[in-house]
Amino acid sequence: MNQTPKRSDEPVFWGLFGAGGMWSAIVSPAVILVIGLILPVALGDNIMMGLTFSAKAKSIILFMSSFLGRMILLFTIILPLWCAMHRLHHTLHDFKIHVPAPKLVFYGFASLITLLACYGIFHF
Repeated sequence: MNQTPKRSDEPVFWGLFGAGGMWSAIVSPAVILVIGLILPVALGDNIMMGLTFSAKAKSIILFMSSFLGRMILLFTIILPLWCAMHRLHHTLHDFKIHVPAPKLVFYGFASLITLLACYGIFHF
């Protein structure tokens, strides 16, 4: 029996998988509702009439411009992505479809998108 077992990196990916699944089930619908439905309606009514932003639209834009709003937007992008990449990695393994260097491909892609999302959200 091996007295010094090799450490696994799976707990990190399972943690991101679980966090992404919970985030996409609980928080993402609310964020999509606010940004995808309420904000365009609030902006559309006033812009069509040539008026300025409504108070509702201003408060949403101000919140999403704050640090907390940017973090929520960042997590809404990256956590479901990590969940999807982990699920895709294990699904292909279960179907015996072997991708060369699967952790590098799937988790590398998720890492790249995470870095791009961080840059895009906090740079602009």
